[in-house]
Amino acid sequence: MAHAPQDQIAPLLTPEGWDLLASLGAYTEDGSFALNGELRKAGHSPELVSAVLTQSRLRTKAEAKFGEFARQMLFTQAGLEQATRLNVAARHAQRFAAAGVSHVADLGCGLGADSLALASLDIAVTAVELDETTAACATVNLIPFPHAAVVHADATSVPLDGVDGVWLDPARRVTSTSGTRRIWDPEAFSPPLSFVESLAASGKAVGVKMGPGMPHDSVPQGCEAQWVSVGGDVTEVGLWFNSVSRPGIRRAALLLGPQGAAELTSGKDFGQSPEAPVGPAEGYLYEPDGAVIRAGLVADLALELRGHLLDEHIAYICAPALADTPFARAYKVLRVMPYNVKALKSWVKQENITVLDIKKRGTAVTPEELRKQLLGGKGAGSRKGGRTATLVLTRIGEDRVAIEVEPVKSA
Repeated sequence: MAHAPQDQIAPLLTPEGWDLLASLGAYTEDGSFALNGELRKAGHSPELVSAVLTQSRLRTKAEAKFGEFARQMLFTQAGLEQATRLNVAARHAQRFAAAGVSHVADLGCGLGADSLALASLDIAVTAVELDETTAACATVNLIPFPHAAVVHADATSVPLDGVDGVWLDPARRVTSTSGTRRIWDPEAFSPPLSFVESLAASGKAVGVKMGPGMPHDSVPQGCEAQWVSVGGDVTEVGLWFNSVSRPGIRRAALLLGPQGAAELTSGKDFGQSPEAPVGPAEGYLYEPDGAVIRAGLVADLALELRGHLLDEHIAYICAPALADTPFARAYKVLRVMPYNVKALKSWVKQENITVLDIKKRGTAVTPEELRKQLLGGKGAGSRKGGRTATLVLTRIGEDRVAIEVEPVKSA
């Protein structure tokens, strides 16, 4: 029988539970059965042992988002899945700090990732969370910061007197007996987007984290929209109002990776991108980062690369020369073929291709199914001495094409 989240947290909020949790390092699922037996044999209750092992596992998983801070924090499974990565939360906090904001209300604080980042910059934080168990975790996570307080309440009911900044991370999922379901309508979020806009109308510095798939026509006027990509994974779009929005920037793509941060911006509204030329598949093909695509900045990037689009509706760029850019993955174009399964099977056989990476945009072809068709029933790697190839499937006007490319190694 599954345990409710509060059953997994309450036993830890005791001296025995906290000390036992602190005594455990990271462990693997493989060793959990033996460790469970050892702890119960030592006299700890089954409830405490279950809670401690669950939390230790979550802490190990949370290191990807929180680094070394994870070993001192408390998590719930759902809270961890929805929590902002600490390096992204730091960017949020820097916006408020740069605007001179002194007190932020973090409405819907979850486990407190953004509150932690704000408090670490000496900004006073009132962290508000409706779920009691999650609020308890946030309270523990914010203990090191005396100027951060957690309030167990509805985000829309808390007075904002004395607060000059507001950060929100609305709930975008509903939970039922069958699990969680994503909500797409911004007015069905908790709190809804209209509540965010009403806060912004008061003149306060307001920022809100939304899902990266937010349609452009749902983005309110008068704010900056910044899509954020972490290691190639688009994690959010942040909407920024008043003093935390940047003058002259309507939309932006921020990329965070091992090489640091890079950003592409535009002051033009959605649907007002510059016209980029359209041309053939030649030279080098560029696959823009998801944040660039979501922000509607593909044409801007094509012009920056001195390249052209293969099709005005598809996010592939070609340019005659190789350019170093953090905003797209580059491939050298080797050959362009019409999309024809029979001809492609002959090409695979003639070239002795045994491993095939297939990418696609603007076509309904399923890469997995096509790979089986082209490599035959024996599958990849069945023939020795073969080579690896990368195939890009796309459309140029009305023509479907298959482009063989070679990935360009990053500098």
